[in-house]
Amino acid sequence: MIIAIILIAIFLFGIFFYNSLIGKKNQVTNAFSAIDVMLKKRFDLIPNLVEVVKQYTNYESETLSRIVELRTKVVAGNISDAEKAQIDSQLSSSVKGLMVNVENYPDLKANTNFINLQTTWTESEEQIAAARRTYNAAVTDYNNSIMMFPGNLFAGALNFHPVPVLETAAEERENISAKELFNN
Repeated sequence: MIIAIILIAIFLFGIFFYNSLIGKKNQVTNAFSAIDVMLKKRFDLIPNLVEVVKQYTNYESETLSRIVELRTKVVAGNISDAEKAQIDSQLSSSVKGLMVNVENYPDLKANTNFINLQTTWTESEEQIAAARRTYNAAVTDYNNSIMMFPGNLFAGALNFHPVPVLETAAEERENISAKELFNN
């Protein structure tokens, strides 16, 4: 009788633990989907931003072409989540450089369409940052569940593996040189 009670308790714990892990894994997937939605919104802004900038500047066509190329890769699909994150980082750097160089074009800075696009871009960046924080929190919760005792005893057997958090690219963590920004 005692053995039956112990086996039932272990079985119930296993069901509870498995369901808990499934829920946490789904939270990670949901959080990444939120990032994906925010990135799509930002990628949809890019053609408008590029066109407005083209109208007012003789900005390097290479930079504008690079931004369009990166956007096209993401919109075309068939890329992994890791590739999306890498392209997102490259795109962020390119657009930041574009925004800094806009300072050289007073007519563009005063253009209502550009101001609206710039505001929308900033809001989009803030939403993406918030979605990344949510994703990383969900990933940390999930990873803790499968790495800590007693979860680590069952997680491997149930085919649950750690998920990497989203990290800031090394170049984005470097100190910004105001001198370099204004000498471009």
